[in-house]
Amino acid sequence: MEPVRRLNIPLEERTLGRLLARKAAENGDKTLLHFEDQTFSYRDTDRIANRLANGLLGLGAGRGDHIALMMDNSPETLFVNFALARIGAAAAPVNTAAKGDLLAYFLTFSDVTTLIVDAALLERFLEIADRVERLARIVVVGPATAPAIAGFQVTTYAELMAHADTPPPVEVSIDDTIALLFTSGTTGQSKAIVSPHRASLYFAIGRAEFLGFLPDDVVYTCLPLFHGNALYAACVPAMLADASIVLARRFSASRFWDDVRRYGVTQFNLLSSMTNILWGQEPHPLDGENEVRQCTMVPVPVFAHEFEQRFNLKITSSFALSDFGQVSFLQLGYPPEKFRSAGLPRPGVSISIQDDDDTILPPNQPGEICVRNDDPAYGRRHYYKMPELNEQSRRNGWFHTGDRGYLDEDGYLYFVDRKKDAIRRRGENISSWEVEQAILRHPAVAEVAVFPVRSEMSEDEVMASVVCHAGQSLDPAELVRFCEKNMSYFMVPRFIDFPKDLPRTATEKVQKRFLRQQAEGRLHEVWDREKAGIALER
Repeated sequence: MEPVRRLNIPLEERTLGRLLARKAAENGDKTLLHFEDQTFSYRDTDRIANRLANGLLGLGAGRGDHIALMMDNSPETLFVNFALARIGAAAAPVNTAAKGDLLAYFLTFSDVTTLIVDAALLERFLEIADRVERLARIVVVGPATAPAIAGFQVTTYAELMAHADTPPPVEVSIDDTIALLFTSGTTGQSKAIVSPHRASLYFAIGRAEFLGFLPDDVVYTCLPLFHGNALYAACVPAMLADASIVLARRFSASRFWDDVRRYGVTQFNLLSSMTNILWGQEPHPLDGENEVRQCTMVPVPVFAHEFEQRFNLKITSSFALSDFGQVSFLQLGYPPEKFRSAGLPRPGVSISIQDDDDTILPPNQPGEICVRNDDPAYGRRHYYKMPELNEQSRRNGWFHTGDRGYLDEDGYLYFVDRKKDAIRRRGENISSWEVEQAILRHPAVAEVAVFPVRSEMSEDEVMASVVCHAGQSLDPAELVRFCEKNMSYFMVPRFIDFPKDLPRTATEKVQKRFLRQQAEGRLHEVWDREKAGIALER
């Protein structure tokens, strides 16, 4: 393993506001942020955060408040997060796709008193404004003058920026809440995860240390800042490492590598769907022309070595959850045979694999990934206003992640699937992710989503929604034969369809629940391996 470059940040200094001030003093005019044609230095960012913090205090917002952010990626979004941290208020970022009942739920459940909103998204809020009782203040980002909204104190981002750039007179504790981060709610009501400064900074420090962020790095993120990954796995670790950040508005496969080359990017991280999309593009002569030294993938695909060679970079990985924090790291210099693992546990973190009865399983046997932290610096996260769920998820001294995986004989962690994405078919547990990885190796396939559908026998059957490369098509029977050669017979999809694209969330996650609902309503129309008379060899 490569040696770890420790940042040595004392526990009492681990608030985001203090660390930004420290880094601004150390780095001055060095560029912290690139956004399109704009650049901002460490000193610029520190002063902007102070102006916004003082402006928010002037409005009546302050320590302990929950402040909703309904903002797309922009420098303003990053600066507002720094400002809230500086006054001890908790950011409650809202998915900018939310509207109607879901938006009202986010704003009421999290007890927000202030909303900071992009002007382009204000109309969505106005449609449900009368349902958000505790909210009193609105800051609109964009217009020069504030619109009049009955019943609310309204101001603009520009008016906040008119305040002094001196540090605000607020003492922030490492145990103050820095964020309420909403989960996707794919298995029920969306949950708000309460994270104190010490927990979020412990996470970011670990990323910077164990994934080897360096002062000359240029760290790229195109993931939305309303989720924790972009902020705490990219932007904040880059700042802590004295590096530079490149922030994009959103993920764009057609612009991704152009951005990487334009800004001299050296590091980025990819979610699995992004990896698949980039890999599925037609090869280009400039694929390997970049300065990237490291890409973090979660999880690592079967074509990882080919990806490294094609794009001239090295792949690392990790396992982390918004609900818990960082669990493991696969650092550069790992044994070659461990390339598809999520690495070894972070120091101070223990991992066990447990069955449905909470019995710890032996090495190489899949079960639920359960974790616990033994480092007091970690800081406990919890679900807001959900005591029963907190107790249930943290039973027997372990946090139950809802993910399936296994530990090998050397203690390396391997991700298998989300428990909710696992398919149970005729006594066999099937990983949808493993089926997807096999299908992606077919040269005609650009993207795929595999999920269970309820069959006439009232049990799960495997279905695949496949998107082909532009100008290509694929016979479903041919795909079945390809699968038969590359996976166990019971994993081979029975149902196959070919949509034009796959529905996604703002973080590029495929909405399998939506696909399943659609498919089960028209299953008699979907290509069916059994109706086609194709028998599989066991």
